[in-house]
Amino acid sequence: MKEYIIGNNDAGQRLDRFTAKAVPLLPASLMQKYIRIKRIKVNGKGAKREYKLALDDVVQLYINDEFFEAPDKENAYLKITDPALEIIYEDENIILVNKPAGILCHSDGTFDYSNAGSSKRIPLVSVIQSYLHKNGEWRPREENSFTPALCNRIDRNTSGIVIAAKNAETLRIINEKLKQQEIDRYYLAVVHGKPNPPEARLEGYIFKDAVKNRVYVTKDSQPGSKSAVMEYKTLNSSGQLSLLECRLFTGRTHQIRAQLASAGYPILGDSKYGNGRLDKPYGETKQSLCSYKLVFSFNDNTGLLDYLNRQEFKLSTISFAEKYFSQNI
Repeated sequence: MKEYIIGNNDAGQRLDRFTAKAVPLLPASLMQKYIRIKRIKVNGKGAKREYKLALDDVVQLYINDEFFEAPDKENAYLKITDPALEIIYEDENIILVNKPAGILCHSDGTFDYSNAGSSKRIPLVSVIQSYLHKNGEWRPREENSFTPALCNRIDRNTSGIVIAAKNAETLRIINEKLKQQEIDRYYLAVVHGKPNPPEARLEGYIFKDAVKNRVYVTKDSQPGSKSAVMEYKTLNSSGQLSLLECRLFTGRTHQIRAQLASAGYPILGDSKYGNGRLDKPYGETKQSLCSYKLVFSFNDNTGLLDYLNRQEFKLSTISFAEKYFSQNI
C-alpha cells in the first residue's frame, strides 16, 4: 500500500486523474475497478472517481508495486488491458502471431504511455508479454532474467507471421535455426510490372544508411554491406500488377522491398522504395507485403523443438491478394 498526502499542487484534482499520474502503469480500466471495489481510498474510505481532492486529503492505494515503476519499453505490457492477438499457432514453447500492418514489432522509443488503454499503440512484443502475463505463463517477479521475446521481426507496415519464444531455450534454438537458414520464410507481395523472367534468384549486397533508415542494393561488396539473397516466383498478373511469392535466404533490413525495387518491380504502396506516381491510382498507404508462410526445416535433432520439424504454418487469407487478384493462398 502506498499513501499520498495531497498538497497545494494536487488539490482540486479529480481522484482518477491524480491516480493516473501517481500510478503511471496502471491501465485505466483497472484503475476504475480499483476505485469501485475500494482498493483506492480517500481518508480511509471509498470515493467516487470524480471526487475532487482537497488539501491534506490522504489517498491510499492498495495496488501492486509493479504498477508504480517508471514507464519504459520493458514494462509496457502492464499498461495493456486487452492484449488482442491473432494467434496462428501456440504451444508451451512458442507462439506464432499474425502482426497487422502499422504495428511495430519493438518499441521505437516514442511510445506515449499517457493514452494506452488498448494494445493498438503498443509494440507487438509488449502485447505478447501482456498476453502471457495475464495467462499466468510468464511471471516476471519469479524470472531471474528471461523475458518473452520475438525471434524474428518484420517492418512496421508489413503484415504477417512473427515468431515469439516463451522460454530461453526456445529463443536460443529458433535464433540459431534462423541463422542457419533452417526456417523457410515466404512472403507475398504485389508489385508494379510483370517480372521477366517470371521466376528468379536475386543476389547482391545491402548497405544500410542508419541516419536515413534506408538500405541500398549493390552488385559488389563494400565496407559495411551484407550479402542479400532471395527468390521470387510470379503467381499471378493482372493489368499493371503482379502477385509474387518471395522466399528469403537472408534476413536483411528492408531486403525484399529494396531488392524488388532495384530489379525494377517496386512493391505497391511502398513509400520508401516504391514509385509514388504508379501507386497514386491505387491509394495504398502501406506496402503490399506479407510474411505469409513459415516452414520449419531443421537439419538435425533440436531437442526441445524437434516436434516442429517439417511443420508448415501459413495464412489462408491476405487482404491485398484478394483485393487485386481475387485470390486465396
